[in-house]
Amino acid sequence: MKTLSQLVCIGTLALAAGCAHGPATDDSTYQGLGGQGGIKKIVDTFVPMIMADARIKESFQDTDLKNLSMRLEEQFCELSGGPCKYKGKDMKDIHDGLNITNAQFNALAEDLQAAMDKHGVAPAVQNKLVARLAPMQKDIVTK
Repeated sequence: MKTLSQLVCIGTLALAAGCAHGPATDDSTYQGLGGQGGIKKIVDTFVPMIMADARIKESFQDTDLKNLSMRLEEQFCELSGGPCKYKGKDMKDIHDGLNITNAQFNALAEDLQAAMDKHGVAPAVQNKLVARLAPMQKDIVTK
């Protein structure tokens, strides 16, 4: 299992196949996640996992979990090439002042991959989604 930091895009070089900024140009990743229903199931598994993860749960203690779930669904859907549009704040503003470390960022990525594993998402599809999320690290990790 790769950590998110192992998949970060550096300039035009990618450490993972399919690493790119922004939404996918086709919906194959979206379909591989199971469409909107599959993404909802993944998020419904993922959010409780992060709330139970001792490495990161404190970062989410004052978070509106219903809103978090909704925004994650939008974000995963859009980035995977689905029909959704992310309507939340940008990652830099949301995480400003939270002092998120690389270790916490990687823990979140591990939990996401575990949630996708639980729902039978193929590793290649997981890697494509994670690669699209990876560039956010620069805006989220501040410590």
